[in-house]
Amino acid sequence: MAAPGAAGSPQPGRCAYFVERKRRFCKMVPARGRRFCGEHGAHAEEENSRKRIPCPLDPKHTVYEDQLQKHLKKCNSREQPKPVSLLQNQIPISTLSKEQLEDLIRKLRRASNSINYVLKDEILSHQALNEALNDPKNGVAAIKHLKQQASILGHMERLHLLGSGKCFVEFGAGRGKLSHWVDIALHNAQDIHFLLVERATTRFKVDGKHRKNCFERLQVDIQHLGLNKVPVLAKRKLPVIGIGKHVCGAATDLALRCLVETYAKPFDKKEGPAPKRLKTDEGNATPNNSGETLNTSVTDNWRPVAGIVIALCCHHRCDWKHYVGQEFFATVGLGAVEFNYFKRMTSWATCGMKDTSKKSCETDTKNEDQNDEEEEHAQDVGSLECSLDNLQGLLTTEERKQIGQLCKLLIDYGRLEYLQQRGYEAVLQRYTDHSVSLENVLLTAVPCQSPLATS
Repeated sequence: MAAPGAAGSPQPGRCAYFVERKRRFCKMVPARGRRFCGEHGAHAEEENSRKRIPCPLDPKHTVYEDQLQKHLKKCNSREQPKPVSLLQNQIPISTLSKEQLEDLIRKLRRASNSINYVLKDEILSHQALNEALNDPKNGVAAIKHLKQQASILGHMERLHLLGSGKCFVEFGAGRGKLSHWVDIALHNAQDIHFLLVERATTRFKVDGKHRKNCFERLQVDIQHLGLNKVPVLAKRKLPVIGIGKHVCGAATDLALRCLVETYAKPFDKKEGPAPKRLKTDEGNATPNNSGETLNTSVTDNWRPVAGIVIALCCHHRCDWKHYVGQEFFATVGLGAVEFNYFKRMTSWATCGMKDTSKKSCETDTKNEDQNDEEEEHAQDVGSLECSLDNLQGLLTTEERKQIGQLCKLLIDYGRLEYLQQRGYEAVLQRYTDHSVSLENVLLTAVPCQSPLATS
């Protein structure tokens, strides 16, 4: 609707459309000489008889009716074509012969036996979330997320990664809840900075609750992110803590490469092509006077990446091209073909939980925020390849579950070895109960020469 007089006037240079639902004027910038932005321009174009209609691909935005066909060809909501290589890798497991499937499982067991790695339960918590965990207003879904965040912070505290003089980089930040709780835990800390990395625009962000001068969003795909090009890090050379809650599939591998292969050597003169320009929310920064954990002078012993704490997720979305454990797979006689089968077989580990998880997502509708947080996990469960088709009657449900868990462990162990070979003390552990999250494995790492690695 047009601007009501009682509500004041729009900001100079901003759209004059009053958004009734938000009780404020639209903040978009209209074209030169226009009063309204493109979305609300129908009011200014009535004299030209141009009509705006909801986009058939996504009714949340509108388009001029006479430009519909042109818009449909470039709309961000259109179905994107899948790469040919991806289509080639999606041969159904059910098409394998009995002998081929047995050979694949035999290779999996042989590789798993060679690593002989056992996950331990390390479920921790942190006092910063005690009040929220005991708040009766929070529903089941919200409590589950809070328990995960509390355990992640507990692991960070145990590794002495919570303190002054650091930059926390949250990969796949979404609404930024994990960084929010780290900020709460560090309310007395000085000289800290947060970089929230997310390639998509995000609704219901909690950015408004943050300390304005130390939070910055980077809207960029992780594979295009060079941390040593981010102004605050290039200038101040803060020790970085890489964090993430449910960093899906290939995003975990891209995050590890980003930390270990770019920012870990910020003073290397050999530089590749510059990463894509970042969309940032500018933040004011204060000089680093701390050096609490690491000496920020440029010495042979200084490691720019002080720690990594990432909750793993969605192994079926991994990609051999970006997978950091390729070298490990080669040492156990495996390659891209086996990897592409194993990543899809990881869904067998949680197939039995599919209906239960969906029911939980559908029944817990206490508020919009909770539904948004649960949406990520609901999509993950819904996308699992749980349709087992015809497996020749070869495997029982329990055997499929065990094989799925072995596939997940094998993929994660490749990431573990990748970090170990690059000078990090890395550990995999179950950081929350399976009833809280089907994806309950946490990867942590600190530099080996650091005394924190043995604490």
